[in-house]
Amino acid sequence: MTKSVTKHDLPYGKRAIGTKWIYRNKKDERGIVVRNKARLVTQGYTQEEGIDYDEVFAPVARIEVIRLFLAYASFKDFVVYQMDVKSAFLYGKIEEEVYVCQPLGFEDPEFPDRVYKVEKALYGLHQAPRAWYETLSTYLLDNGFKRGQIDKTLFIKRVKGDILLVQVYVDDIIFGSTRKEMCTEFEKMMHKKFQMSSMGELTFFLGLQVTQKDDGIFISQDKYVDEILKKFGFSTVKTASTPMETSKPLLKDAEAEDVDVHLYRSMIGSLMYLTASRPDIMFVVCACARFQVTPKDSPFDLKAYTDSDYAGTSLDRKSTTGDCQFLGRRLISWQCKKQIIVANSTIEAEYVAASSCCGQVLWIQNQMLDYEYNFMNTKIFIDNESTICIVKNPVFHLKTKHIKIRHHFIRDSYEKRLIQVIKIHTDHNVADLLTKAFDVSRFQFLTASIGMLNL
Repeated sequence: MTKSVTKHDLPYGKRAIGTKWIYRNKKDERGIVVRNKARLVTQGYTQEEGIDYDEVFAPVARIEVIRLFLAYASFKDFVVYQMDVKSAFLYGKIEEEVYVCQPLGFEDPEFPDRVYKVEKALYGLHQAPRAWYETLSTYLLDNGFKRGQIDKTLFIKRVKGDILLVQVYVDDIIFGSTRKEMCTEFEKMMHKKFQMSSMGELTFFLGLQVTQKDDGIFISQDKYVDEILKKFGFSTVKTASTPMETSKPLLKDAEAEDVDVHLYRSMIGSLMYLTASRPDIMFVVCACARFQVTPKDSPFDLKAYTDSDYAGTSLDRKSTTGDCQFLGRRLISWQCKKQIIVANSTIEAEYVAASSCCGQVLWIQNQMLDYEYNFMNTKIFIDNESTICIVKNPVFHLKTKHIKIRHHFIRDSYEKRLIQVIKIHTDHNVADLLTKAFDVSRFQFLTASIGMLNL
């Protein structure tokens, strides 16, 4: 408390923010309690913008960034380590004038109405994440790191031919280097400034179980799967070979009883988080959501696959876009989403999907510049010949006059040689997995082809 606040009479015209204690058990990847934690937090939901806080934005890493980091570590064959900062938010200094009430159990009996003026951030304050990020990033930049050009949570340090990468997710930090000594030096540097928990090799991060082996890095969510099966009472149900039957599309039953909306949404939310490591269930989870109110040596190149069904959603006849991106054989990103337009043809649906895939490819290209990889002319594999013609030929108007202008940036990317579009047979287009349901044999072929999730 003494590090973060000083006691005052509440100034005229100011108001104090309430505080409370939060108690929880911290568990490891096996579900075993490893620490009991008590934390004082502020009731930040009572803060008013412009009075109690101004700017609160703090960069947060996307899940694709974490998979990209692990894919690069696997390719370079170095170990990824993990550490976290104890009471990280308490290090951040805030600029606004903020007062909080005396916490339960620590009231001053002589001056019960006095408040604490916050000098450093407390958990629960809107500006706490930003204050912590500014403190950490300033420290890293002062010690020879450079911030990523695209991803501001990636910090890079190069010494001669070696590289040290540090990826920050709030108070969790993963890092690795092509030279082990750089990791040791980084750990010592962090201990000088912060109270750290050195956790050794990365095994569990953001709910993902990470296994680092000689033949690659593997991501899974087995513990999470067990938890949600128990939570929703599905531990003993009959299993199926594929997530969805091809002969039984999802339809709205107007005569059936309404389901428990909160329970259904909770199930969908749980499954959406599971898609972080399970691209094979992406299509069926997205389909259900619409009803809510062995790695081997390979070149380290970037390539993508895109596909679309045509008018596959039964309610509004919109199409489903699916695409995925690989670094070599390492699957790092995948998407499945319903298109916002009603396509007039299969070609239009495929072209919109290709444009979406192109946007993700350009983001990855820019992100990889921080890793000193320039992936120009990235291959995007498409199983529709007419779509490829539209991309390559800007005067191919007859089949494009209904397509909105915003989708045509893929042509510009092609002309600038940022991408190339390659014809692929439908049977070998792994993005097909993200657009529809399949029978057992096709489903098993696609899941085997897509890698299921080896980095």
